[in-house]
Amino acid sequence: MSDSAREEHATAFEPDSYALRQSAVPPAPELCARRDSNHGADPVVRVSPPDAVSRRSARGAGMAVEIVQDKRRGRIDYRYCSPLPMLVAHDRGVRHDGCTVIEGLPQSTLQDCSRKLVFVPAGHQYHDWHEPRTLARVVFFYFNPIQPAAAPLGHSRSSLSPRIFFEDNAIMQTALKLATLIEGDDSDQRQYLEALGVVLRHELVRTNTGTHPAEAQPSGGLAAWQRRKAVAHIEEHLAEPISLEALARLVGLSACYFCRAFRHSLGMPPQRYQLNQRIERAKTLLAKRSASVTDVSLTVGYNDTSAFCTAFRRITGLTPSAYRRYFS
Repeated sequence: MSDSAREEHATAFEPDSYALRQSAVPPAPELCARRDSNHGADPVVRVSPPDAVSRRSARGAGMAVEIVQDKRRGRIDYRYCSPLPMLVAHDRGVRHDGCTVIEGLPQSTLQDCSRKLVFVPAGHQYHDWHEPRTLARVVFFYFNPIQPAAAPLGHSRSSLSPRIFFEDNAIMQTALKLATLIEGDDSDQRQYLEALGVVLRHELVRTNTGTHPAEAQPSGGLAAWQRRKAVAHIEEHLAEPISLEALARLVGLSACYFCRAFRHSLGMPPQRYQLNQRIERAKTLLAKRSASVTDVSLTVGYNDTSAFCTAFRRITGLTPSAYRRYFS
């Protein structure tokens, strides 16, 4: 990042007190209007459709905080790529369907995101879409990477590692305390708010010290290299039968333990994950309209078109033909 861009971001995070607002549009419009010449990205999460959520925000002490609450059912997309590192605290939320992707990590289709954390380093692409089963409440923290009075998070891509749906009770408790204080709109708590912000930064640095978080193995889950290897194998053999034993051998685990660990890491058993990925591939092929429904079913591993149509409708709520008509 250029010196002028750093000064711009530093200035944007140095108000005299926390400024609080509530609206259905992204916070701090003056921030949204600014574009880093090297990244061309928004420093706040973009939500589509914007009226699907309510947004409440505050900023100060080298950090902006935004509380986002789903207001309705239906697909909601979050996108982010910015020179500012971002922490996502999922207070509550179970999705009927959805996927979370951070550049550099395997995607996750975890359904129950409650009490889970996501960290997006500066400059990394982030995309989350979900169809809520329960209306989600998420808190986003945008950090000034060069704030001198706090733990440095860095502004380069090599500072802290991306992390997806990890658990850390200290970070979550601090994040939710900040959100509660912001919702209380108590100006007398400014110093406490700023102190919690500094603590949150230090906690993030602490969790990245001495380990490579992207390779860490969550309790009961797969290590990142195991997730990558298993997911890549499924993607490469999407249209073929894959045995649980073969996947387990691939990552050096017993079939029983692998199934439990896979479900813990990705929110569903391997067989269902493969089925969902087949349907996602089918959606892409149907949207292109270059192949018949029968050809698409064969491509994604179904010899029986009727079985394909049944599986597609069970997951998407539409027949393949009805889904295709959306793109006509």
